[in-house]
Amino acid sequence: MPNLPRTVTSPKKFIIGSGILKELHEYIKDFGTNALLLCDEFIIERVNQETLPYLHMAGFKGKTEKFNRECTDAEIKRIISIIDGASADIIVGIGGGKTLDTAKAVAFYKKIPVIIFPTIASTDAPCTALTVVYKEGGAFDRYLYLPQNPDVVIADTSIIAQAPARFFAAGVGDALATYFEARACYAVDGVNLVLKRPSRTGLGLAHLCYQVLQENVECAMDAVRDKIVTPALEQVIEATIYLSGVGAESGGLAAAHAVNNGMSMVPDLHKAQHGEKVAFGLLTQLVLENAPKHEFEEVIRIMKVVGLPLTLQDMGLTKFVEQEWRKVAEVACDKHDTMTNMPKKVTSAMLYDAIIAANNLAERYK
Repeated sequence: MPNLPRTVTSPKKFIIGSGILKELHEYIKDFGTNALLLCDEFIIERVNQETLPYLHMAGFKGKTEKFNRECTDAEIKRIISIIDGASADIIVGIGGGKTLDTAKAVAFYKKIPVIIFPTIASTDAPCTALTVVYKEGGAFDRYLYLPQNPDVVIADTSIIAQAPARFFAAGVGDALATYFEARACYAVDGVNLVLKRPSRTGLGLAHLCYQVLQENVECAMDAVRDKIVTPALEQVIEATIYLSGVGAESGGLAAAHAVNNGMSMVPDLHKAQHGEKVAFGLLTQLVLENAPKHEFEEVIRIMKVVGLPLTLQDMGLTKFVEQEWRKVAEVACDKHDTMTNMPKKVTSAMLYDAIIAANNLAERYK
């Protein structure tokens, strides 16, 4: 492998605050004059009522388009055709991780700026120069590596606080793995998400992400349940969106996300959230590392505080079929996935055993 440089990559701007939806035109104006706002179904009417009027009053063009639920090649092409028809010169992604990933991919292919406005803090998607592309049936297809991060990422705490607690918990699950994966990747001088070497800064941000979760997760979860904004909630949102995203991208991923990708092969788990599967993948990674007991216990404590599923059954698995899970292990150990960033080579047989061991361990803590 060539001598790759180390990197720290990040969005140009990260904005966090309350009531920003009406002010989107203030950020759009720095990058374009004709915006396509790609929205999740539940937020599109609010965007039509709260964002477009201010955008138009400011002298800019703009229209909304509903996202069709899955980040596939077909959906990316569909949005590109709409961009072409409207002559839009900037795209704004407003919604969950797959909506944001689609907006980033469209911006890459059209060579236009992209503003990312997550409505839930459930994945690393907002900040990364990466799109996860899925097949039409919902299985993982590939990573699309992008040449740059989003131009602006805006976290509106007042909107994120209104999202279902399960989505917030999933974001904690995704962020929870950030430090442990970056630690593994840094230890072996592996390859991060921009296909360069992990940096000490990336590892430091990943570690800070873990510390913020440890210190604030209980009070943040209280705020989410009551749909209010508190300092603890704001800190955890900063951790789940920015520290986790930049920490993962610059620090690197390892077994937890590879296991998540493998689990896309199990139809029973297609309704499980990304962060729920990543959290179980983290338990599997800790088994592979034979991590000390206190690490398992702290990870499971945080998972229980936010209500993350601990076991495969909790995630929706109705029956454990050995052949199916050996396929999961095989996909997760693909030479192009992030399992290669583990301190020692992990075979599919080793991973299959670790998945069962992680599930048994989780059962003991229920």
